[in-house]
Amino acid sequence: MKCEKCGTALSSDDSYNHAGQTLCEDCYLDIKAAPKACDPWAVFTAKKEAGSNPSLTPVQEKIMALIKEKGPLTAEQICGTLNISEAEFRVNFTTLRHMELARASKQGDTICYTTFR
Repeated sequence: MKCEKCGTALSSDDSYNHAGQTLCEDCYLDIKAAPKACDPWAVFTAKKEAGSNPSLTPVQEKIMALIKEKGPLTAEQICGTLNISEAEFRVNFTTLRHMELARASKQGDTICYTTFR
């Protein structure tokens, strides 16, 4: 048996079922524990902890610099420019959203990312 997402070999004791897929523990947790951009408690906590001088990862700093300079941009434009995966972008954007540094907005039928203010 193999994980249907990453292909890792599994035993029946080490497999998880989600949405009709058989997954390894890592892939299952990636789906179930994925951060949500719209989470009021996370926003409250992030703003309280970060204060006026947030500590950002290098990827988060690059995302912020790019959207400040050229935003609003689509996820594809950001990922292509920074050479990161969409999953990596989503995780980092979620943190930036919680700190109210970046936000998403619709422009026509397209979702674009820009600074919060």
